[in-house]
Amino acid sequence: MNQSLTYYLTLLVIKLKGIKKNFSTDPIDFKRLRKEDVYEPKSGFFKENITRNFEISKSLITEIGKKNDSDKLLIFIHGGAFISGPAKHHWDTIKTIVKQTRYTVWLCNYPKAPEHKILEISENIDSIYKEALKNYTSSKISLIGDSVGGTLITALIQRLHIKNEQLPNKIILISPVMDSSMTNPDIDKVDLMDPMLSKVGLLSAKKMCVGNLDLKNPMISPLYGDFKNFPETILYITESDITYPDQKLLVEKLKIANVTMKLKEDKNMPHIWPLLPIMKEAKLSLKEIIKDLNTIS
Repeated sequence: MNQSLTYYLTLLVIKLKGIKKNFSTDPIDFKRLRKEDVYEPKSGFFKENITRNFEISKSLITEIGKKNDSDKLLIFIHGGAFISGPAKHHWDTIKTIVKQTRYTVWLCNYPKAPEHKILEISENIDSIYKEALKNYTSSKISLIGDSVGGTLITALIQRLHIKNEQLPNKIILISPVMDSSMTNPDIDKVDLMDPMLSKVGLLSAKKMCVGNLDLKNPMISPLYGDFKNFPETILYITESDITYPDQKLLVEKLKIANVTMKLKEDKNMPHIWPLLPIMKEAKLSLKEIIKDLNTIS
């Protein structure tokens, strides 16, 4: 399949911004990455549709909705290698979702490494979901996360299953990081072609986050956890992403566990491509995500 002109423009922008270069240092420069963070979007849409800001544990939650008393909640756990975010593309994605669905969205700005470690971050994610259950039935809650946002969601579901607690309707994982140890030998091959990420920087960020735990602990590497009784899982992955080799192992584990799964696999897209601006392929993928969200009555 031929790629669009906007695909090549996106790759050029990624290169000009030096994103891969920023992910090629050890230690990774988290302060530099945070310069792209956006905590309060300034557009008129958000001024009209942010219904409230509130805190759960140490996380700042921004609630966005069209004031239609929706009974459906989408919990958005953003990516950023555990050390940064949310970024503009997260807010842009939420804007499109709110416009085209009847969801209320919670954008979750959780604590970041290196100041905070995975144990505390995970406790925050648990608290957010617990609070959501006070106002929404579990069958009306979905979660979406890109990169380490997908990590946090997957690990949350594993903990909920262990505790025999209510699970959400579905989860959408976009380029999730499944193994923070980065020990899969196939990663080195993909690193040569990945236009956005590098193993060196990504591993550095994970080490900043892990604290006293092992990098293969399921809390930060859910590939090593249990996938029984997972809710419907929608997965976006691409072969040119260094997180892809571990995502393929995830797919096999989901199949073995008989999880209802929808797999969207591409060959040439960059990491988290459904959330990237401008690109035609991203808009088509986001359209599919919105369609899947709208299947909940």
